Amino acid sequence: MRWARFPVDRLHAHRRRYPVSLKRFSISRVNPVRSRLSQTSLGALRCRRKFLKLFPAGFQDQKYLAWERNYKWQAHQSWQEALAAPRFRQLLREKKFIEAAAQAVRIESRTNLLFSFEKMALRDAVRGKAGAELFAVGLYEFLHGRGSSEKKFEKWCQAVGSLPRRQTRVLTWPLVTVFAFIAQPDQHIFLKPKATQVAAAEYEFNFDYSSRPSFETYESLLQFAETVRRDLKDLRPRDFIDLQSFIWVQGSDEYA
Repeated sequence: MRWARFPVDRLHAHRRRYPVSLKRFSISRVNPVRSRLSQTSLGALRCRRKFLKLFPAGFQDQKYLAWERNYKWQAHQSWQEALAAPRFRQLLREKKFIEAAAQAVRIESRTNLLFSFEKMALRDAVRGKAGAELFAVGLYEFLHGRGSSEKKFEKWCQAVGSLPRRQTRVLTWPLVTVFAFIAQPDQHIFLKPKATQVAAAEYEFNFDYSSRPSFETYESLLQFAETVRRDLKDLRPRDFIDLQSFIWVQGSDEYA
């Protein structure tokens, strides 16, 4: 039995009955952070140490903010100004699909989240009205539509997979996750496949990865992120920007 969870009134009663043997288990002596860390895997502890070695102040570290968080948050703020739900909905009602798609592409282009070939493929895909409509309507429904998370994600993947393509395919994990991540970082996370797989292995998390975008893999990624959130509760990650950044630090060659 873990004394930190023992009911206080019963604990006092037991202390009166067994004053010597229970003295060293005083609730005031329990360190909740140490207790929580002792339950995590060795891999998770190594990842934590690596992150704090790079950014000693954790998610408040000025270097962390400059290198990882600020530009992602700025993209989110730009999205809120240009494509918040009411404005996005108005553009669709007015059939301004090209404008809506162009706004989304423009906001993402100011980040380094997608590779250059993915950016180019997407710009080509939404340049015409048909592709722009498919993209804009599909993205709006994913972000603000009704239905289960699974159904909305699957429909979004179908929409991206149906976009016009020239040479490079557009149905990639980074492309199907980046816009929701920018728009709603409190709900969605961004997936870089190679770095995330490396990070999951380092963390000793069983990440259910499939190269073709699927809800099963996305759900597994969210579970990975929630595990990280729980393990780093004392560092106070704010949203999926912080959690994705932590995962990126573990798996990216930039931080090898």
